[in-house]
Amino acid sequence: MRLRWPRTVRRWPNTRLGGRFTSSSPPVFKPTFDAGVGRSTFAAANAVYFLAFQLLVLSVPATTITFQLSNGQPAQTHVAAPGESVLDVALNNGIQLQHNCGGVCGCSTCHIYVNSGGEHLPEISDKEEDFIDRAENPRINSRLACQCIVAANTQLVVTIPPQHFLGH
Repeated sequence: MRLRWPRTVRRWPNTRLGGRFTSSSPPVFKPTFDAGVGRSTFAAANAVYFLAFQLLVLSVPATTITFQLSNGQPAQTHVAAPGESVLDVALNNGIQLQHNCGGVCGCSTCHIYVNSGGEHLPEISDKEEDFIDRAENPRINSRLACQCIVAANTQLVVTIPPQHFLGH
């Protein structure tokens, strides 16, 4: 990128000379972009970069989580970033999921059932297992949403049990 002075000298009104125009004023520095190519070539290069970016983004399989709600509402599918917890995805998309401890594995209120895709989640810890034992109606596929960190290219299906029981 090269900054250039304007090619023409502008004429500025000089108030000392009764408002007549003069070129005695210093030229105004106007930075302009000059990449050594014409504007149409520059626009075409931008379009190529934009299309390449879209192809890269669209070709990467997304991580999705399907939330099946137990209160009769239809299932909702949302895209998740790798490294994000199921609790964060639910809260960011307006799905009510209680989390009394703030998502630090200190309670059992974010209890969910992982129907499919559980093999892509981190292994359950002893602390998480202890809190799941305190949850209402624990099952073999029970997990805490705050501890379910999604990996890339994963499709999860989870069921959110009724949230009337606050747990520990």
